[in-house]
Amino acid sequence: MATALERIDLDIDGMTCASCANRIERKLNKLDGVTASVNYATEQAHVEYPPTLGSGDLITVVRDAGYDASPVMAPGVDEDDHVENAADRELDALRQRLIVSAVLTIPVVALAMVPAWQFTNWQWLSLTLAAPVVVWGAYPFHRAAWINLRHGSTTMDTLVSMGTLAAFGWSIYALFWGTAGIPGMHHGFEFVASGGDGASNIYLEAAAGVTTFLLAGRYFEKRSKRRAGDALRALLDLGAKDVAVLVDGVERRVPVQDLTVGDEFVVRPGEKIATDGVVVAGSSAVDASMITGESVPAEVGEGDAVVGATVNASGRLVVRATKVGADTALAQMAKMVTDAQAGKADAQRLADRISGVFVPVVIAIAVATLGFWLGSGVGATYALTAAVAVLIIACPCALGLATPTALMVGTGRGAQLGILLKGPEVLETTRAVDTIVLDKTGTVTTGEMTLTSITVDAPTLDERTVLGYAAAVEAASEHPIGAAIVAGARRDHGIEPSAVTEFRAVEASGVTGVVDGVRVTVENPSRMDGVLSERLSRAIAEAHDVGATAVVVSVDGRAVGVLVVGDEVKATSAAAIAELRAMGLTPVLLTGDNQGAADHVARAVGIDRVIAGITPGGKVDAIKELQAQGHSVAMTGDGINDAGALAQADLGLAMGTGTDVAIQASDLTLVSGDLWAVVDAIRLARRTLGTIKGNLFWAFAYNVAAIPIAAAGLLNPMLAGAAMAFSSVFVVANSLRLRRFRPHPR
Repeated sequence: MATALERIDLDIDGMTCASCANRIERKLNKLDGVTASVNYATEQAHVEYPPTLGSGDLITVVRDAGYDASPVMAPGVDEDDHVENAADRELDALRQRLIVSAVLTIPVVALAMVPAWQFTNWQWLSLTLAAPVVVWGAYPFHRAAWINLRHGSTTMDTLVSMGTLAAFGWSIYALFWGTAGIPGMHHGFEFVASGGDGASNIYLEAAAGVTTFLLAGRYFEKRSKRRAGDALRALLDLGAKDVAVLVDGVERRVPVQDLTVGDEFVVRPGEKIATDGVVVAGSSAVDASMITGESVPAEVGEGDAVVGATVNASGRLVVRATKVGADTALAQMAKMVTDAQAGKADAQRLADRISGVFVPVVIAIAVATLGFWLGSGVGATYALTAAVAVLIIACPCALGLATPTALMVGTGRGAQLGILLKGPEVLETTRAVDTIVLDKTGTVTTGEMTLTSITVDAPTLDERTVLGYAAAVEAASEHPIGAAIVAGARRDHGIEPSAVTEFRAVEASGVTGVVDGVRVTVENPSRMDGVLSERLSRAIAEAHDVGATAVVVSVDGRAVGVLVVGDEVKATSAAAIAELRAMGLTPVLLTGDNQGAADHVARAVGIDRVIAGITPGGKVDAIKELQAQGHSVAMTGDGINDAGALAQADLGLAMGTGTDVAIQASDLTLVSGDLWAVVDAIRLARRTLGTIKGNLFWAFAYNVAAIPIAAAGLLNPMLAGAAMAFSSVFVVANSLRLRRFRPHPR
């Protein structure tokens, strides 16, 4: 019989690129019986290990690899605030390092590139300004390079560190032992190096410029990754903070974490239900939209189960807790989101994917260049000049700018259009997506209950009169369905509800009162079987067929009308879905609502495939099933119940009109709540990804073309710095083209 494996999630500290994650993963997987997956995006490792090992053994392996690890804190633990503050401090420190480096670098670059500004002894001012940038500003790169060196590996940090230190070191040599330090020295742009060149030139602008540009890239990457845990925090914030527990019949306010299974607690109208439980007294309508995403509140009474974080809409409830802490539906949803995020493949940037080959090859070329020219007898100065030129020309300045500049311009343009892209890693799947799954409520439909139809069967009454009667009694009610009727009467028909007397709410049935001298009752049709006319019965059946809610209006004991309240399809949904089809995407409607309501909406907007009546966990399973069939899936939703599916999908798009949890679990957020925004979001994401790929291609093409020239001794390091600056300008200019992106014509 196989031994059950233990599971643990570890926070990993010290990773700077995807190759770090790969190295940690390999180290962990070398242990007998261990299966590890390290996610660079979330900076966590998910490890399954045999009981013969302990978590300390795993942490030791990570530390031996040059990184740090600690168990992930359980959701809701107080230390989470400490971890969050530490992350904020780290980001603030990086921003400070970037700002100071940029301020010092700008005059260094300006003096080097504009000979007319090179006053007497300008080179010593450049040294004074560049030294803090290369030593202090580039410290994160130097530190990472040193750690990698101690463990026999290289990353892009290694090349950045070597290039900046080589340029800086050669500048020191040229200033103190060469001729670059003499008063009146000026830089000239020489396109071809000649024997003896180098000792009269300094390359401080290359060292400081590379550092500052790479710090900018690192900062924007960190800021994006900082949001990785927001979905979980937003989920946990939904729950009630305290609860009124009944102790010997007396209410006592306690923190929600002090609840235990079996405790009875009171939930008043408008309050959140503290935890999963069973109603032991009272009845009410419970608004579960924040959990289920569905707009119609559910009637609950004694013996009915309720879910934590849902809202009591009307009556007073007494609930007995059946699940607390990690066992609740809310906690399970949080786990679902984190599991789906951890299961995503690492979105490795092209620079990181090839750095394992690119970096050591560049270093080898630089060393070989130095050795070759020393052996050729042209002199140490020429040999060192050529070797330094190789390192400087290969410094990944353009690589560091390729992603963040395109991302900054793309996200800035997206924000103007109400489209929020969270990071470059989410863009890589947009071109491959072939299926788009659309949540029904709040995404394809409005997500709000609206009065949709009025049917009257009374010879002396018209629609306006019946609606006026119903609105009058419902105006005194707290029920959401009643609120929709009153709003419809006021907005669409200009009816201001009359005064009502003798108002009374009937448990789990409806409301009644006297309006203009007649007794008016608005109630659930299930209480009136056999006493409705054929016309009214047909109206109720038609409402149920499309998933709408019908109520019966009675005057002096006689049923005179049926009011239907439902969730309407957004006016723009059908056209937007047609455009998604034209973009090569197959739409699928996914909902927890009943099959009839789902089919009705699907027909209205032109969707052929419908998956209805499923739980939040079932939505995740539905996404997984589509992925197992070979589809690359985009998911669009707005409710907490969509959060797990949004995280599981290859591309998650949250409607900004929805919950914070759905927004945080998604990859793209659409502020407008209009499906046309989905069309524009995918177009913008694809355009931005194309720009990033174009930038990366140019950066690598520049290296491939320039390195042989530098190794041949035909490239002055000063020219290498200029070429590197040009490559950066090209990358930025290419990224700025995204500012011209326009929304799809409606």
